[in-house]
Amino acid sequence: MTKVVAMADACRDAPQRQPVAQAQSNAVRVLTINTHKGLAPWNRRFMLGELRDAVRSSGADVVFLQEVSGEEQRASRGAGSVSGPHYEFLADQLWPQFAYGRNAVYPHGHHGNALLSRFPIVSERNHDISVNGPEPRGLLHCVLDVPQVGELHAICVHLGLREAHRQRQLLLLKALVEAQIAPDTPLVVAGDFNDWRGRADTILHGAGGLHSAFARAGVAQPRTFPARWPLLALDRIYVSNLRVQSACVLSALPWPHLSDHLPLLAELCP
Repeated sequence: MTKVVAMADACRDAPQRQPVAQAQSNAVRVLTINTHKGLAPWNRRFMLGELRDAVRSSGADVVFLQEVSGEEQRASRGAGSVSGPHYEFLADQLWPQFAYGRNAVYPHGHHGNALLSRFPIVSERNHDISVNGPEPRGLLHCVLDVPQVGELHAICVHLGLREAHRQRQLLLLKALVEAQIAPDTPLVVAGDFNDWRGRADTILHGAGGLHSAFARAGVAQPRTFPARWPLLALDRIYVSNLRVQSACVLSALPWPHLSDHLPLLAELCP
């Protein structure tokens, strides 16, 4: 418990300017963040370059991205706009492997979920879990080849805003895990669950033994939204067949200025 709390304090208080020291050799560091399509809170500035620097500083091995642009034909707001898919810009040379699952399509482009990885991505598939209505949603399911773990399944999640939609989507996620992933296989499920009522834990516990990384670490689920003044715990990291070495929310500057969500970071061991 002491170690976990100490890391949480470090995540909150330490400046995020230089790359964080890499996790222990047998640990995999995972980060999840809703990128808000590269826009700062209230859409005031385009912050993708600053976001890339901050994600680099986390030392993450695997990054789960939600609401990331795959194509944007109109000019981005403010200075510093980039051409091409935002997930490729974020990956740069640090995460040589990446996958993208398109969810929402509109006249000027599309956005969805993405996964960046230091490890080989053996397979990828995007599952449409949209419920009737104006909110296209998906689950990006990747299989990674991680030396210290072996086969690691990673599912990037962005669920709907309506409670009824989220309940249906959580059941679809549970069915996917039970049907396609062996019970003894290491698994990470992370993303923006929009689960402000805290219903996901109970539903997912029966899906391959998924548990909140924060519950496993012995700390409360942190609030992540809105980033400047977090009131709601919308984002999650769930794990199965992995030990949680540490887990925290990254709330120190510059994170509250980079998106409308704060990121979550966890170190996982086989």
